[in-house]
This record gives sequence, structure tokens and C-alpha cells, in this order.
Amino acid sequence: MLFQVIPIFIGLLAGFGSGLLGIGGSVIIVPLLGLFLTFSQHQAQAVALTVLLIPIGIFAGWISYFKAGHVNWLVAGLVLVGFIVGAFFGGQLGVSLDAKILKRIFAGFMLVLALYMLFNS
Repeated sequence: MLFQVIPIFIGLLAGFGSGLLGIGGSVIIVPLLGLFLTFSQHQAQAVALTVLLIPIGIFAGWISYFKAGHVNWLVAGLVLVGFIVGAFFGGQLGVSLDAKILKRIFAGFMLVLALYMLFNS
């Protein structure tokens, strides 16, 4: 029972954070799957990518911003092109790295972003 409740709670947190802050759900999903369900870094990232692959969850948060007129289609399209290429090569590299190294890269990236946002706002 708890194994089914924890992923739903993680999804709620990720969806809320995504809708509120525009963050990718992976920032929440990956660490919490590792913490609460002891998933490896590879398993957690695979689940996060699977969730983000299905756009209906993201659509629910996006619709509010679309209705308010905040979507810049040109920039979104250009980011999407880069995202697709980057995701392919990032995925190739990610599966080839040791889980410990991958986890450190993920944590370091989040730390750098957090510090940047904290001191440059």
C-alpha cells in the first residue's frame, strides 16, 4: 500500500512545483524516489523521463500560463529543438555513467542552480 502512496505523493509535489515554479518535475521526482523508494539514480531518472514523456501532466499546469498569454511560441519551439537533441545525447551519456557519478552530477547541478537563484535575484 505504501509503495503505491509514495509515488502518488511524489507526483503531487512534482506537479505542484512544476505548475507553480515552472520547474521540471525531475528536480523533485529524482531525489525523492531515491530517498523514499531507494531507487538507483538510473532508475529514478528513467521514471522522471517517463513521466515527462507523457505531456498530459505538464499540459495541466501549462494551460494556465497559456490562457494568461505568457507563452512565447518562437522561443518555446527553439528550446524544444535544443531539448530534443540535448536529451538524446544526455541520455546516451547518462546510461553509460556509474550511478554514484551520475548522482553527484545531478546534485551539483541543482546546487549551482540554487546558489545562482539565491544570490542573483
